[in-house]
Amino acid sequence: MNTKAIVYDQMMQEISAIPKEKVLSPNMPMDVYIQEAIDLYHWAQSDKTQLFEAGLPEELLEDLPFRADAASEAHSIWHNFLFGQSAALQKWHAESPEAWDIRQELIHSMRYAYRHDVKIRSRIALIESSQAGTDIITDLRTLSAIGRENPAPLRNVGFDLALLEKAHILSQGMEELKASSSEESTHSMIRRMRDQAYTHLKEAVDAIRECGQYVFWKDTARRVGYEGVNLQRTRRQTGDAFPAAHVEHSPKTASGE
Repeated sequence: MNTKAIVYDQMMQEISAIPKEKVLSPNMPMDVYIQEAIDLYHWAQSDKTQLFEAGLPEELLEDLPFRADAASEAHSIWHNFLFGQSAALQKWHAESPEAWDIRQELIHSMRYAYRHDVKIRSRIALIESSQAGTDIITDLRTLSAIGRENPAPLRNVGFDLALLEKAHILSQGMEELKASSSEESTHSMIRRMRDQAYTHLKEAVDAIRECGQYVFWKDTARRVGYEGVNLQRTRRQTGDAFPAAHVEHSPKTASGE
């Protein structure tokens, strides 16, 4: 049983309620950020009394590992969706040459087989004149339908009618691949849920870090555990012993993928 999926489902209402204007995208790899959140939770366990006395809500700290699990599950869903899109695109490119060859063979054979049928010949000419098979799916489907509706002339010129069925099946498969690789609405929805789950996690991480930096501002050994990677990097670059409270965030355009 996927416990992260269960936690994600349980927190779905809270996560999805985060308004669009407050949603952030990760500015570092999600697995790194999630591990930092988990490390922060364990680091804070020995400081709970001081943190709670300084105003940190107890439930926010205890909620942190669950928010991390939910964010991890949301990111997995997003990653798997992207992988599926990539696989569909690869398969599309792999099947396109065969689809083009079949299209050309059908046009060649039908142009001769139906040379005395003005109506069908004009339909084939229209397909042939389209911009290099711009819509290969429609072309294959239409050519297959013409042939299956009028098989005799094709049979008379020695054409293998099985190619008509192959063209039809290939058009269906490519249509599914096209849908899988270009689901913009689904893409946006899954991306938004990933970012909302990240924002939900970040809310807790920021609050705990800020409180820890406040409480242990004179205790370097304890304070360092409440500093994220970006703040630690800033310290090394500036040599600042204790810069102003730092809250990591990224604009909505950051990918974090």
